[in-house]
Amino acid sequence: MSSLYRHHQARSRRTAWAVRLTQGLLLILFFGLWEAAGRNRWIDVLLFSYPSKLIDQLWGSLLDGSLLPHTGVTVMETAVGFVLGTLLGTAFAALLWWFPFVSRVLDPYLVVLNSMPKVALGPLFIVGFGPGLMAIVATTLSVTVIITTLSIYNRFREVDAGYIKVVRLFGGTRWQTFRHVILPDSFETIVSTLKVNVGLAWVGVIVGEFLTSKSGLGYLIIYGFQVFNFTIVLSSLLVIAVVATVMYQIVAALERRLTRRRPER
Repeated sequence: MSSLYRHHQARSRRTAWAVRLTQGLLLILFFGLWEAAGRNRWIDVLLFSYPSKLIDQLWGSLLDGSLLPHTGVTVMETAVGFVLGTLLGTAFAALLWWFPFVSRVLDPYLVVLNSMPKVALGPLFIVGFGPGLMAIVATTLSVTVIITTLSIYNRFREVDAGYIKVVRLFGGTRWQTFRHVILPDSFETIVSTLKVNVGLAWVGVIVGEFLTSKSGLGYLIIYGFQVFNFTIVLSSLLVIAVVATVMYQIVAALERRLTRRRPER
């Protein structure tokens, strides 16, 4: 049994390395073809640029001190939207589970809010909170909170009714049922929602910066469009992709750590 387990572990490691190698090769191939297409004028470099120009743009922005402040603003706004969206969404899901009547009343409104284009709400947030951080965070929360609430609440509802009946049979209160049955059984869903919220928070922040910000990566993208410099646009998108990937990997590592430490019920 021990040798079979070691063989399985070794095979899993080889597969993981093969996946990472293939991902790296695909990325290198993509950027290599893009670079060749730009230098040989197979594409319109005014619109599509190419990697070496993006690197030059980013390096120049780093040297003149403009890149890091814009990146820091967007990362801060994303982190605030991510944390608040996750906490508020989980709290609302618990509230809906705790009060079934409220859940039935709010159900159609949640569906409507979820289907509503969040960009359309942006001007309302700007008028309500003023142009700036609050409007951007509000836009981000409009994206993250509803999805989090629906995902976690649906998981709360799917908990095996047998577990709930056992706790009730032994005189457990509603709080004890939630704490010892509902919440532990939904733990993996709550943790996996963190990864979803990373992407949603980035979407909300960039949309908010498009509408109202005077700093941040979203602002740089709009500025690049206004001056018809698509190298600025694409280099900003590249920074977003890199930073968002780093944040996603941090959350994924946190998920693995929390899942591994979760005690068996």
